[in-house]
Amino acid sequence: MSDDKLVVLAYSGGLDTSCILVWLLEQGYRVVAFLANVGQDEDFEAAKVKAAKLGAEKMIIPDVRKEFVEEFIWPAVQANGAAYEDRYLLGTALARPCIARAMIKVAIAEKARYISHGATGKGNDQIRFELGAYALHPNVEVIAPWKMPEFYNRFEGRNALFEYAKKHGIPLPVTPKSPWSMDANLMHISYESGILEDPKTEFPKDMLQMAVHPEDAPDKPERLEIEFKNGLPVNVTNLEDGTVKEDALDLFLYLNKIGGKHGVGVIDIVENRFIGMKSRGIYETPGGAILATAHIDMEVFTMDKEVRRIKRELDVKFSDQVYRGFWFSPECEFTRYCINKSQEHVEGTVRVKVYKGSIYVIARHSPLSLYNEELVSMNVQGNYDPVDAKGFIKVNALRLQEYERLRHKLGQS
Repeated sequence: MSDDKLVVLAYSGGLDTSCILVWLLEQGYRVVAFLANVGQDEDFEAAKVKAAKLGAEKMIIPDVRKEFVEEFIWPAVQANGAAYEDRYLLGTALARPCIARAMIKVAIAEKARYISHGATGKGNDQIRFELGAYALHPNVEVIAPWKMPEFYNRFEGRNALFEYAKKHGIPLPVTPKSPWSMDANLMHISYESGILEDPKTEFPKDMLQMAVHPEDAPDKPERLEIEFKNGLPVNVTNLEDGTVKEDALDLFLYLNKIGGKHGVGVIDIVENRFIGMKSRGIYETPGGAILATAHIDMEVFTMDKEVRRIKRELDVKFSDQVYRGFWFSPECEFTRYCINKSQEHVEGTVRVKVYKGSIYVIARHSPLSLYNEELVSMNVQGNYDPVDAKGFIKVNALRLQEYERLRHKLGQS
């Protein structure tokens, strides 16, 4: 039986969620604070102390980094990075279902009737959190203050939040607020809002935290060998110093380190939010960018071209489903199953070189490759008769000839 006054609040320790915590108490709720460790640079102990000081009954901070990599990032790697709108390797969108799942586990364990979050009514995160929550716990109720008139009419701007914080003894930030908003996890750091809302404004070089700016990257490239099985990375070897990583979490953190060192995976884009508006974002995804480049190469090397044509469509569907918050939907479950099935022969090693913001594939090997050196060779005829090409071309030309006949008939040629 659920507790009618208990709410699990997604709490970051920042001004907004701190004010929401106190506001919930003001409304008569009891609060359990929740913060998932998905690899962000966070002072978890300070957040815990602050939540207790503000009146939370407890704070629960699960470490979900390993499951985030293995159960959420890895399926995206199999989908060639799950590039939303051809460019954005999803990071925040991949973390949200992982966080939502952990939060619902806490809500069920604590017998809480409600969950709450500080996402605004304009962004994607409100959708991702709430769809995930309802999918995993259909009877849960969501308290989203920034969509409640009694809250947003009371706190119309930052000044109102600051005044509320002063009145209720909520510690204010001791450092100036960055002129943009930021979200971080193992996969990436995203920056948006503030000065970045003007698409003509170039982002400052010193904004980046995971990666150096490509202009400041080392003058010497670094070579890596990445081994895949079932489309997933199982080994990374640095050919310059012999470093080897095999554990999923360690491997991904290492690729973030190497990619960040060489300034790879930094993009500046305008994207289409699910809710219907365009937004500008800067994203750092160093490890994900390396894996996406290497995986595409191994996939082309080992997969039948017609299967891959279908699979590329699945990649696009998957990226849309994840971006829009439908990770726990039946269609996304089916898409992940199909993509995983397609990866059975995506096995082998890809050698890449990272240098000055770029990732270059320089070699590859696979025991399951569909590449036939003898068949493709210019020096060996192999099991192929060039005469056959004449008929192949004539059959394909028939359609073009008929189209030209029609155009001539209509006086268009």
